[in-house]
Amino acid sequence: MPVPSTMTAIEITEPGGPEVLQPVSRAVPSPAAGEVLIKVVGAGINRPDVFQRKGAYPPPPGAPDIPGLEVSGTIATVGPGVTSWQEGDAVCALLAGGGYAEYCIAPIEQVLPIPKGIEVADAAALPETFFTVWTNVFDRAALQPGETLLIHGGSSGIGTTAIQLAKNLGSTVFATAGSPKKCALCENLGASKAINYRDENFEEAIREVTNKLGVDVILDMVAGDYVAKNIRLLAPEGRLVFIAFLKGSKTEVDFNRVMRHRLKIMGSTLRPQSIAAKGKIAEHLRETVWPLLDSGAVRPIIDSRFRLSDAKGAHALMESNAHMGKILLTV
Repeated sequence: MPVPSTMTAIEITEPGGPEVLQPVSRAVPSPAAGEVLIKVVGAGINRPDVFQRKGAYPPPPGAPDIPGLEVSGTIATVGPGVTSWQEGDAVCALLAGGGYAEYCIAPIEQVLPIPKGIEVADAAALPETFFTVWTNVFDRAALQPGETLLIHGGSSGIGTTAIQLAKNLGSTVFATAGSPKKCALCENLGASKAINYRDENFEEAIREVTNKLGVDVILDMVAGDYVAKNIRLLAPEGRLVFIAFLKGSKTEVDFNRVMRHRLKIMGSTLRPQSIAAKGKIAEHLRETVWPLLDSGAVRPIIDSRFRLSDAKGAHALMESNAHMGKILLTV
């Protein structure tokens, strides 16, 4: 397909609020060896994009300054030596940046086919959340069938993904969320119980529902004063994994309990990891998770869609925390 020389992209004009996201004209990038050029149909909005917009999460060396960590679309052209993908293939991809644009570059290791029954634009909701959930919950925390998982932020893109995957892979799931409607979504997706943290003490509720046994794994994006509560809720040999710290990155930890109960505390960020590391995650997703998507057992939960030119509106919605599931840009 003919590829233009220029494209529309969303630029962060300066650190600030959603209004600093502005459409600009940029040169269309060219794929190098081992890369493909994707004609973007959809792009996912993620919390790291908000942090980057505010100046708190700069792109890693070599990554585009354009925000956007996941896209879906079709292969426009391939770089030298690429044989695994062809022009016109419908794909979704994890990026280190550059997704808020009409075209973007992706390493072939981070490109996946679009599952059956999912619209091309909607597949932009998959890469960042599924890569993040898999590497943290199933790889690092090693959640097993028959174990219990507590997810904070259960109605978020990450949360809705984690609930479905854990449930379908044989675990019992609990979640916290901030409204009755959000809690209902979590339970509809497979959570055995969702706790409205605004109205109920989630620590007491989890103790009650587990008969004081606690949970095996906790996925936390809150941190702050949640850390001590999480540690108290972990069963012996429990694992606590952090992917964000919306309530702050510093707190006090009772290491006595950590030692006595043989707990593991860990965390990770996805963006700075190597292409090879992300490629391994993609292989696991293709083997284990993509069949669940193909069958319809797992699906992306999409809250809303905005035009690329209204990226600022999408960011404003994310910061309001009113959404449930993913927010997408359509190109």
